[in-house]
Amino acid sequence: MPRMGESSRQPWVRVVVLLGIVYAFVGVVFAIPVGPVKVWRLAAWVVSAFAYAAHIAYERFRLRNSPRSAALHVALAVALGAFGLAVGANIHSLRLGSANEHRRFLLLALGLWPVITALPAFLFALGAGWVLARSSSGPEAK
Repeated sequence: MPRMGESSRQPWVRVVVLLGIVYAFVGVVFAIPVGPVKVWRLAAWVVSAFAYAAHIAYERFRLRNSPRSAALHVALAVALGAFGLAVGANIHSLRLGSANEHRRFLLLALGLWPVITALPAFLFALGAGWVLARSSSGPEAK
C-alpha cells in the first residue's frame, strides 16, 4: 500500500505520459516552417527515434519489464504522442478556418493516428525487446 504522498501509479505511466508529450511537442514545434523544411523533418525524426530507443532501453534495463510489457508501454507513448499531434492539427485547422471536409478528416485523425502509429511501434519494440532480452541473458541462454 502506498504511503501518504506517494504515487500509486507505476513508474512506467509517468514515462509514457512524458514521452507522449515529447512526441507531440516535437511533431508540432518541428512543423513550424523556419528554414529548409526537409532539415526540420529529419531533425524531428532523429529526436523522436532517440526518445523511442531511450524508452525501450529504460523499459528493459531500468524497469526490467518483459519484452511484451515494454513494447506495450512504448506503443502507448507513441499513440499518446500521435493523439497530441492530431489535436494540434485540429487546432491549427480551426485557426486557419479550413474547409469542413478537411476538418472531418482531422477529426478522424484523433482516432486513427494513434492506432496507425502504435501498431508498428509495438511490433518493432517487441522485436527489439526480444533481441535485448536474449543478448543480455548471458551465455547460458545460447
